[in-house]
Amino acid sequence: MNIEAQIENISYSPLVCSSLRHISLEEFKSGRAFKRGSILLEYGDTKSFAVSRWTSPKRTRTYPYHRIYDTLPHDNRVTIIPFAKDEGTRGDHDYLQWDSVSLMSLLKVYVIPAYYKTARKNVKESGKITDQEFDYDYILERLEALASRNQSDPVHWNMNEVQQQIVFVAEKTKECYERISAETGVALHSFKEFDARVQEMKKDILNFRTYSRANAQAARAREQVTHHAAERTSGEKSSLTIKNFIGGYYYWTVDESSMVGDKLLLVEKKNSDKSRLPSMSDIKDALLKMVLFTNLTNVVVEGKQYSPFPVVGLTSNVLQGYCHSEMDEAGLEKFFTDNNFRPRPRTLIRKVFQESRTNHFFVYFASSVITTEQILEELPK
Repeated sequence: MNIEAQIENISYSPLVCSSLRHISLEEFKSGRAFKRGSILLEYGDTKSFAVSRWTSPKRTRTYPYHRIYDTLPHDNRVTIIPFAKDEGTRGDHDYLQWDSVSLMSLLKVYVIPAYYKTARKNVKESGKITDQEFDYDYILERLEALASRNQSDPVHWNMNEVQQQIVFVAEKTKECYERISAETGVALHSFKEFDARVQEMKKDILNFRTYSRANAQAARAREQVTHHAAERTSGEKSSLTIKNFIGGYYYWTVDESSMVGDKLLLVEKKNSDKSRLPSMSDIKDALLKMVLFTNLTNVVVEGKQYSPFPVVGLTSNVLQGYCHSEMDEAGLEKFFTDNNFRPRPRTLIRKVFQESRTNHFFVYFASSVITTEQILEELPK
């Protein structure tokens, strides 16, 4: 199923966010702050930045969305994304995609493309490097530029970063990786493709969009036929193309989708093999996607318009039965008792349900053998 939709504005109230630790500029400069996925950087006497980081520019490899989710309640949201990450010829090699920047603009998050300055040889895995660290001085320079541009919104800032800074960042990335390779004795991937990407960006930002988008579309095609351990789906994956308010396109894969009357079910699934609940990272990853799914307009499949019905399915191989965001208190208590839940998971489930009701999507926790359709069929018509 190929789904097309638009997003004109974002309205969402996150309720499951973790509190961010306040970090000083000194801690930030040392790199200690980057041991956390998200922080609140105290910048001067009156300004602060809610900063998240990506360890790799490939969003499906390291799942950065849960870190971004934790920054949503704050103003001045910033995320740091490496232009490239090369782990060595026996490791992964990923590049920043234009569509990742476009998505951050959609979520009103400022992007700082950055580069890894240092790394060391991986003594446990031959042919790889590890412990890669950003050039923190450069990131602080960009934060200073951001702080001085009080009227700059994320859309224009992100466009400027790609137009004005990305070539510098790309060249610094190459320079640092050449030095790291010489210092560690670890061979890295060929810079041939790297140079081609830089040349495309030097020509024009539109070329970067086209070059990057082609890679994003190819990645989505692969994702459509791939089933991950963290997903227990009962149907075919679908492609979702979202046109955003700045005229860009974002390519998504929906874990499950089906049409029920004039409604189109858009289901994001997360599964746990051994724990009774998926991890907090998986739950927040799914919730961040609801920020998009709950704000879709003009949803069309094969020329026909549908009303989107966003769903989060959180399943486990060791859970018994199910509960959902429209269940009454008696049913919820029975589910808690049957699964011998302590107060902490009970509180988490209630908070997730509260977020779903506040933002108008459906969510359930269930045994992995129970399908979305089975749960929905038992709801009052």
